[in-house]
Amino acid sequence: MLMETEGMGVRPSLDGCIKCTICESACPYAAVTEHFPGPKTVGPQEERFRHGPLSADWSVDYCSGCGICSRVCPQDVRIAEINSRARAQLKEQRGIPLRDQLLARPDVMGRLGRPIRPLFNWAMGTPLVRVPLELTLGIHRKAAVPAVAARTFQQWARRHPGRPAQDRVVYFHGCSTNYFEPRLGRMVVAVLEHQGLAVDIPRQGCCGLPLQSNGNFPAARTYATRLARQLRGTTGDVPVIASSTSCALMLKREAREILGVEDPALVDISQRTYDIFEYLRDLHEQGRLKTDFQPVELTAAYHAPCQQQNQLIGKPALDVLALVPGLRLVELDRDCCGVGGTYGIKREKYAISMAVGDSLFSDIHRTAPDIVLCDSETCRWHIAKATGFPVIHPLELLHRAYGGH
Repeated sequence: MLMETEGMGVRPSLDGCIKCTICESACPYAAVTEHFPGPKTVGPQEERFRHGPLSADWSVDYCSGCGICSRVCPQDVRIAEINSRARAQLKEQRGIPLRDQLLARPDVMGRLGRPIRPLFNWAMGTPLVRVPLELTLGIHRKAAVPAVAARTFQQWARRHPGRPAQDRVVYFHGCSTNYFEPRLGRMVVAVLEHQGLAVDIPRQGCCGLPLQSNGNFPAARTYATRLARQLRGTTGDVPVIASSTSCALMLKREAREILGVEDPALVDISQRTYDIFEYLRDLHEQGRLKTDFQPVELTAAYHAPCQQQNQLIGKPALDVLALVPGLRLVELDRDCCGVGGTYGIKREKYAISMAVGDSLFSDIHRTAPDIVLCDSETCRWHIAKATGFPVIHPLELLHRAYGGH
């Protein structure tokens, strides 16, 4: 669906900055590290001087891209987007480290890890490998790294018979579901099919968000354009449902607004992409959502990740899960867990990431829920590693309420 900011130019928006410093007060990263002077300082303030040779220094790379600054700005200045473009200029001039090139390609990491899956998963879980990896590549030894699954979601999907139905949706599962969490993808399909929908699952690659976040705009544009064409295919004008909230935002807005991609396929897909719970909430409002729920007697704490909040759709997971009998929901009212996609995996930023997430982690320990819910995969892995609590996508609880296992 079109975002409220559709059509607003990123750079022209800086002229609306009145230096009120609301963004700097809201920034969780500027609050915990002197390396990042604040979103206004490295964004609108510096952008006015970015003509010809770039004047910014590496401080802009300490912006995580969480987007909180843009969300709170009373003048609608696209602060985080300006920072993202400045980082890309910086990386273009000074080069992108090998580590960042690797972290920005989860699809490549997944493909390389599968043939040696037992060895890869063991290596990512032992200090014998993680310590040298930190010293050589700069991937922090304690950062959460997902295990590669034995079978990809696409392998399952090719053998899944599906169900015939008049109403159809396209499922955009993303890299994490394909290589690391295929079980989540199977549950998404089951929940959608339970609504009487036929689910199309085209072959698909990475959306390019990690590349964009690491300053590699040319490659990110290629990835985003290719994905949009894959999803568009011959499916017709049907909704595109995303289970990764970050990837959904990339298709909805960021590929066009930040990367400047105006490929016809991407323009089309951006207007009919929905977060999974956004779509299910719409079904409920239309009286079409199946509510044959079984009781789920659990206390679940919910954290809405930054990229879900940046979609400006409220918190639809809470709206839908409130329908499940027996389920006790606790909303964790924190803006950011600190991981910022690949940001918190990096050696020089891991401590910053943990400091940003400290309040959220404390809330979880204080609440002591049976389970923690979060829509973003990197946030789930980060929170689970930091707290020791089980962290799942909220769709898993909905699947359980429908009688799934």
